[in-house]
Amino acid sequence: MHGPRIAERPTAGPIQTLPPLICFSHLRWDFVTQRPQHLMRRFAAERRVFFWEEQIACDHPLPYLEYHPFPADDVIVLRPRVPHWWAREQVEEALRGLLDMLVATSVPADPVLWFYTPMMAGFAGHLAADLVVYDCMDELSAFAFADPLLIEREDALIRAADVMFTGGYSLFEAKRARHDAIHPFPSAVDVAHFAAARGAIAEPADQAVIAGPKLGFYGVIDERIDLGLIDAVAAARPDWRIVMIGPVVKIDPATLPRRANIHWLGGRGYEELPAYLSGWNAALMPFAINEATRFISPTKTPEYLAAGRPVVSTPITDVVRHYGAIAAVAIADDADGFVAACERTLALPPTGAWLDEADRLLAATSWDRTFAGMKAAMAPSPSPPPAAPAIRPAGRRPHYDVLVVGAGFAGSVLAERLAAGSGQRVLVIDKRPHIAGNAFDHADAAGILVHRYGPHIFHTNSDEVFAYLSRFTAWRPYEHRVLASVAAGLVPIPINRTTLNLVYGLDLRDDAAAAAFLSARAEPRDVRTSEDVVVAAVGQELYETFFRGYTRKQWGLDPSELDKSVTARVPTRTCTDDRYFLDRHQAMPRDGFTAMFERMLDHPNITIETGLEFADCDARADRIVYTGPIDEYFDFRFGRLPYRSLRFQHETLDVAQVQPVAVVNYPAVETPYTRITEYKHLTGQSAARTSISYEYPQADGDPYYPIPRAENQALYRRYEALADALPDVSFVGRLATYRYYNMDQVVGQALATYRRLAPRLERTPATA
Repeated sequence: MHGPRIAERPTAGPIQTLPPLICFSHLRWDFVTQRPQHLMRRFAAERRVFFWEEQIACDHPLPYLEYHPFPADDVIVLRPRVPHWWAREQVEEALRGLLDMLVATSVPADPVLWFYTPMMAGFAGHLAADLVVYDCMDELSAFAFADPLLIEREDALIRAADVMFTGGYSLFEAKRARHDAIHPFPSAVDVAHFAAARGAIAEPADQAVIAGPKLGFYGVIDERIDLGLIDAVAAARPDWRIVMIGPVVKIDPATLPRRANIHWLGGRGYEELPAYLSGWNAALMPFAINEATRFISPTKTPEYLAAGRPVVSTPITDVVRHYGAIAAVAIADDADGFVAACERTLALPPTGAWLDEADRLLAATSWDRTFAGMKAAMAPSPSPPPAAPAIRPAGRRPHYDVLVVGAGFAGSVLAERLAAGSGQRVLVIDKRPHIAGNAFDHADAAGILVHRYGPHIFHTNSDEVFAYLSRFTAWRPYEHRVLASVAAGLVPIPINRTTLNLVYGLDLRDDAAAAAFLSARAEPRDVRTSEDVVVAAVGQELYETFFRGYTRKQWGLDPSELDKSVTARVPTRTCTDDRYFLDRHQAMPRDGFTAMFERMLDHPNITIETGLEFADCDARADRIVYTGPIDEYFDFRFGRLPYRSLRFQHETLDVAQVQPVAVVNYPAVETPYTRITEYKHLTGQSAARTSISYEYPQADGDPYYPIPRAENQALYRRYEALADALPDVSFVGRLATYRYYNMDQVVGQALATYRRLAPRLERTPATA
């Protein structure tokens, strides 16, 4: 217990109703304006924000906490002071005490804990929190003088965090398997602030006296800056003036190159930057290519562009993938190339197509948008994570034989066949930040292999499909069993003789007895709808118990409004076989679905770009394989085709097992979810903890299931007629053909599509 708490605010302003936020940062609030400042100022507009900085060693014999109000930002900055002779254990014990004192006196409710550095979780992890956020803006463990404990502390913080953000897509790729709720939020920009550099603005006096073409950089000058590159560029072009703005940290100032045309101006305030930018002819990002820059996503890239300044950068991965394809950003990886890139950049006109292209890219980038996306991900029922940024290669794109839209089963199978079977050069794109589509699986924070988009159970009677997929995976034998939670307890589904005995308290001994029992309850129907299918087979009571509520939740419609195909997928048995499927081949990929897709797409003729919408793809290709929603391809010309979507709530529990089988269905309409999946049953893993997911059907969100109704099929046929008129576009998969297919059916459809395409393709030698 923290003792009594008071609600008085240390600075003026209204007391907010949202939980307070304590931000733990390795960066000083008033050092340079970066990601923490942009975000915390926006949070401060709606709730109380405390910004806890790293401790400062002092000569005082006792620890104490400094309050530094920043009224313009409405943020309270906290600077702990500790005796300089104390060891780590004493320091962290003192910091824990100071934090408890802050909470007891100034925090009236469980706060949101927002971490930029995992090191501070060592003394703050004990706090009761409304939400724990880890905003991993940099890979701090790769920075100079990183604390050896940082990796261990980060592991613990990731396990404790409710949601995790990354400051760039490279960081997201490196850490996405470590947390179930991780979202990439690359660097954003305050366009209006930096656009002032395009207008009539006075250049600062210390820069105005510098004559000649000016190429500038601003930011922290540390081990991430390639000082040798700066020196080489200055030596090669003494007529250029290189302006370097920013504090020098963690490196000896004596190591800075000193030439007449290199100007080290020191640190400047955020509000001064547009004025300095106004005097530059080009902006530089001379980053070293080392471990410290491997995952960075520099905020200054969009800031430079917003100021109307073309950029020359070394090949930082996130700069190349997000900006490398536009004329406003040149990429060079050595001194000679950097000088040549600067020459080309300086030759650009002040305005024109290059700037218009950059502005179009910036239009979708802002701190307000990033802030809104983070808030949505922090909500109790978070919205779907924002689309990941596109992975785009720098330079001119090659010409592809085939563009495959979608990296799920349909797209990946066709990409593999076209590349390996016909020697086609294939580009695969997907709007999600990963391959494998809805079958994507990954190890969560507890080390359990989970299916992000709900359970995927492989089964098929097709020897061809099974043999094909076996090229890319070994299998773990698995026969799927499902129980339904009803008044009688957990009973097998599909309905079988065991189900009947448990529900009705019977002792039916053989198939004939079970068949007679069901026949006595079946009601003759002219079978047209899903309700008719079930009632005609098992009667009204079993229909109400097992089917009606579940189907209404799943589809948002009563079974009487759905095509008969929906419930016809679930058989009724008179035997005691409790397997959900009876197919000849039933197994799970031994290493998971994602690993199988990785092997399938691992071909030198295949290029993959994730996080890229079809509408934003500028690749050139002779043929398209399209696996997305067919109505979207045609810009919804006849209206939108109806789909049902799903929301998944993933949890990890501190018990070894919670269910006797992988999936338990909840047919009652009063239960908001349709089923709970426990993934260890699917993977065969043994662990002290277990991971589950709740499945909530909904109308909005990503399209999962085409809704099988006659009017929807009629609308689809209008789109199908448009598709048939496009000989160089193949529509394949559940969404592109508006069919409720199983995985093996999609694979079979893709293989059949390839057989039709292959004779018409110009075959080139396939690379082994």
